[in-house]
Amino acid sequence: MRRNEIPLIEVCVEGIDGLIAAQEAGADRVELCASLLEGGITPSFGTVREAMKLADIPFHVIVRPRGGDFLYSEAEFASMLADVAALSELGVAGVVVGCLTADGDIDEPRMRTLVEAAGPLAVTCHRAFDMTRDPRDALEALIRSGVGRVLTSGQRDTAIEGIELIAALVKQAAERIIILGCGALTPENIGMVRAKTGLTEMHFASLEDVPSGMRFRNPHVGMGGTELDREYRNTVTDRALVKATIAAARAG
Repeated sequence: MRRNEIPLIEVCVEGIDGLIAAQEAGADRVELCASLLEGGITPSFGTVREAMKLADIPFHVIVRPRGGDFLYSEAEFASMLADVAALSELGVAGVVVGCLTADGDIDEPRMRTLVEAAGPLAVTCHRAFDMTRDPRDALEALIRSGVGRVLTSGQRDTAIEGIELIAALVKQAAERIIILGCGALTPENIGMVRAKTGLTEMHFASLEDVPSGMRFRNPHVGMGGTELDREYRNTVTDRALVKATIAAARAG
């Protein structure tokens, strides 16, 4: 199959090395993040600038000021707007954002403001959507806000568990918004998920832990309260697994 034939494949990566690995493995698009252990937060602008030099596929940048919930203070939201404006000036292909109310609804005023700040950039709502109390209402709220796509695993940990909701959201969207399916997609299950949902865009990370190259290891301290072993493991994008998952998605 041609690489631009559906389903479009987006790979979620951490940093420059992840972007390079994903595009070498055949991804159509990348979601560029920092700290995937926290679900992804905004990467540094040095990372984004370097990505602009090295990317030969589009990439969308997550704008998430911290891990945790998606209920942001005024100061946090101001920082998100500043990041979106800066990313627009840099000319990235898109941004990935999400804001909720305390009651678990899409925060429509903030999402509309972010869409306006993004201007011509593509805007995706990330898996904040999966934390909403009513996904069908949330989808309509995103459409009203002008968001172009939404990332979802069907409000479950995996796409297999959330498959019925994903299929229902694809039908509800009716081409008004793109449903970007995700959730532990592998070469073994991605074809089935695609067939049962009708997804035209799919998203996965394909991560593996590799040993650190450090020869000297201080046994007495861990950074940020992590277990000591974590200091000497790096989480990277697995090129071979990305390639295999893409092939499986397009085999049907």
